[in-house]
Amino acid sequence: MFNSRLTQVGRMVKQLTRAGQFASVTRAEYLQRPYNCYLQPVIYHPFSTTAADNSCKEVNEQEEKRISVTFVDKYGEEKHIKVPVGMSMLEAAHQNDIELEGACEGSLACSTCHVIVMDIDYYNKLEEPLDEENDMLDLAFGLTETSRLGCQVIAKPELDGIRLALPAATRNFAVDGYVPKPH
Repeated sequence: MFNSRLTQVGRMVKQLTRAGQFASVTRAEYLQRPYNCYLQPVIYHPFSTTAADNSCKEVNEQEEKRISVTFVDKYGEEKHIKVPVGMSMLEAAHQNDIELEGACEGSLACSTCHVIVMDIDYYNKLEEPLDEENDMLDLAFGLTETSRLGCQVIAKPELDGIRLALPAATRNFAVDGYVPKPH
């Protein structure tokens, strides 16, 4: 009985695949898909030789576009990274092992992702900070005229080449010296 049900499911999957309702891809092809393509149904074949369905080629240009960002740590060391348009600097820092804390995970409830925009021209290209962000910045260590919260700085094409300095310390009220790992 179980085998017959499995056979029926297998037949249905083959029919749907032929009809173009499922994309048959290899693992490597699946992992290279843009974010919005993960929502489409996919049948994973570990050793498939079937050509991939490229139905997700019409990807938004913004998702493919990346900007150059330089983080300067408290020792003056620079790290150059590429950040997808639409991603916050906090997320980008976490994905690239840059020590930008973000204790509240970007919910505007702390100032631990405080960054300093090093060029006033780039600072002027950012949207005006919300009142909530200004309230949190008041708690930040080493506040400057061009200070922002990394969770509120969103990558956009105009910011290509931005340089962000990380302050020498943060005010994390959890435990002195405790450095949480990004989630």
